[in-house]
Amino acid sequence: MNATSPAPDTDPGRVVLLTTSHRVAPGLLSWPAWQALRAADRVLCADGAHPQLPYLRDAGIAVEEAAPSAQELLDACAGGRTVVVVATGEGEPALTDGLARLAGSGRVRMPELELLPASYDLPGARLLDLVQVMDRIRAECPWSSRQTHKGLAKYGIEEAYELVEAIEDGDREELREELGDVLLQVVFHARIAEEHPQAPFSIDDVAAGIVAKLVHRHPHVFGDATATTPEEVKEHWLRTKAAEKRRASVTDGIPLHQPSLALAAKLAARVRTAGLDVPLPGGEGIGYELLALAARAEAEGVDPEAALRAAARAYRNAIRETEGTGAGRPPAGGMTEEV
Repeated sequence: MNATSPAPDTDPGRVVLLTTSHRVAPGLLSWPAWQALRAADRVLCADGAHPQLPYLRDAGIAVEEAAPSAQELLDACAGGRTVVVVATGEGEPALTDGLARLAGSGRVRMPELELLPASYDLPGARLLDLVQVMDRIRAECPWSSRQTHKGLAKYGIEEAYELVEAIEDGDREELREELGDVLLQVVFHARIAEEHPQAPFSIDDVAAGIVAKLVHRHPHVFGDATATTPEEVKEHWLRTKAAEKRRASVTDGIPLHQPSLALAAKLAARVRTAGLDVPLPGGEGIGYELLALAARAEAEGVDPEAALRAAARAYRNAIRETEGTGAGRPPAGGMTEEV
């Protein structure tokens, strides 16, 4: 670009910095963006490989591949002209910094400056980034490329427990991080599943399945059914779930490898919900006593796992107070207890 000094009384023109999101399909721009592009005297883009360029040119927009300095851009706008700059992924920091310095100098008459978002991220758009990052890690990382569903199973359990701990601690920052770790497990397993030779599926198949399930089990939201209380919602859910699964026993589908108190409470909940009269086994020993306590907790609306964890934490704090290490602080030497 040729730099010429505009006359002091010349209309300084207008600069439009057009930003786009790589998380939406190229060419899907807002109407104000298309208006600005068609009305511009010049359209510039520093990145010749910008994904929007082919679509802009197909639409008849003449885009120049140029990376002007701040002064060159002012010169291009002189005389009341409008220049649209299609921003690259970094947002043109060198250009905007240069414009800020010129404006701050007080020695030049600045053009009208406008930041115009041409496309926006929809809610959940960053999940696309996660899928792309996972694809690359799976392909290029020596550790991740060798992982299997079975090998990752223990991490799913660990991350779920860490999520529960963050919830019970009330730590919002930790909660956000642990939700991300759980989400990673889902995306990782889905990426591995794509490689199955006979029955592959992808993260899109996973998402489609849960969307269909949620819609079907919420007829009061997506259909003609009505539900005004949480109890009615739960009744809808259980009824549609029973129709989907067609299980022979109320115990079908209960994972037997979950923690024992949770398993006992789940069995008791299924019995109660089904209206069955099944007395607890009358055996002797601590196991049967714990079973009775878990069933009692479930009947009273108490999560026995959470209740025992709370009591165990209180016991841990009492131990630390006795040791002099203090509740909530790691033992001397900076080591944390094994989990």
